[in-house]
Amino acid sequence: MKRHLLRGQEEDDPMSVVSNLFDAAMVFAVALMVALVTRYNMTEMFSKEDFTIVKNPGKENMEIITKEGEKINRYTPSENNGQTGTMGRRVGTAYELENGEIIYVPE
Repeated sequence: MKRHLLRGQEEDDPMSVVSNLFDAAMVFAVALMVALVTRYNMTEMFSKEDFTIVKNPGKENMEIITKEGEKINRYTPSENNGQTGTMGRRVGTAYELENGEIIYVPE
């Protein structure tokens, strides 16, 4: 009889439902993050190789993302990138980063 009473109290514990929901939510969140990283091909962020990514090349909201070792840098071009010459045609843009590196972005 005592065993039945103890077992009945464990089944009526309302906190067990909350912990199960929390576990399910954590599994869902991790799966969602992994799916987003693989969908948008951002697996380079987790590799040990250095890389440079140019988002929205040639547009006003362009960003240059570089990874050097463990350090990830994000650069946006300056506002004063007007054209000075009248002859020829524009074929791309070159940006000098803070560390002196120059990145050429073809249009």
